[in-house]
Amino acid sequence: MSAKIIDGKAISAIVNQENADEINKLKAMGITPGLAVILVGEDPASQLYVNSKVKKCQELGINSQKYVLDKNATMEELLELIDKLNNDNSIHGILVQSPPPPQIDEEKVVEAILPSKDVDCFHAENVGKMLIGKEDGFFPCTPYGVMILLEKSGIEVSGKHAVIIGRSNIVGKPMMALMVQKNKNANATVTCVHSATRNLKEIVKTADIVIAAIGKAEFVTADMIKEGAVVIDVGINRVADENAPKGYRVVGDVKYDEVAEVASYITPVPGGVGPMTIAILMRNTINSCKRHNKID
Repeated sequence: MSAKIIDGKAISAIVNQENADEINKLKAMGITPGLAVILVGEDPASQLYVNSKVKKCQELGINSQKYVLDKNATMEELLELIDKLNNDNSIHGILVQSPPPPQIDEEKVVEAILPSKDVDCFHAENVGKMLIGKEDGFFPCTPYGVMILLEKSGIEVSGKHAVIIGRSNIVGKPMMALMVQKNKNANATVTCVHSATRNLKEIVKTADIVIAAIGKAEFVTADMIKEGAVVIDVGINRVADENAPKGYRVVGDVKYDEVAEVASYITPVPGGVGPMTIAILMRNTINSCKRHNKID
């Protein structure tokens, strides 16, 4: 068996066309969605992520505002900026690129952002709404991006056993919440495995759908996958490669070449989940704009 590739670039292009159509409708009413992105310090990876978000905003016609604070910026300076953006009616989404420098308390940062502008879905209010299935908050960008990938690839989730590898607040936990919801595109039976799980390999092998989000390069191997399973790779890792132009290559949490011989569907890294994360961020910003302007 050779797995079908779930093309995140192609599917995100469909989502972004839908985004563009919504933005054009809003602009016809004289309304422009606005997203503010804050970066503390100049970490190269964080800069890359922030620039990719800003670029997509520009392509779609979203008003993007990028703020870069010094790496030694204080909590007070950051909170003052967040407060200013909370009160700016032209801004509908605020995100602070993670991870920040050690002097920044990330939990306090999340709490400071208005839930109505928390387009990353990190605030406890939005997380709680997601957990109980309410749709008037936001869904987190990467997990919801995975749900859209599955839906638009025609992969049945209802009644399937999904195993999520990893329990982070950003991916693993919200992924569980979305997969288990009572709706036509979810309804999965969900197991979460992590660093303290016994017999992890055996549990993963029972899965119809595997979602790898553990942050370990090529952790998932072919002997962990049931034949015909769907494999979604959320991981992004750099591994040294002297033959690569930059001295490294980017791989996921799944050993792609060998797992692709066992799975029925698989996402590549890069080009799988990553583009969907940004597409959903754009969608959340648009939805926030519509709510702030009381547009159905």
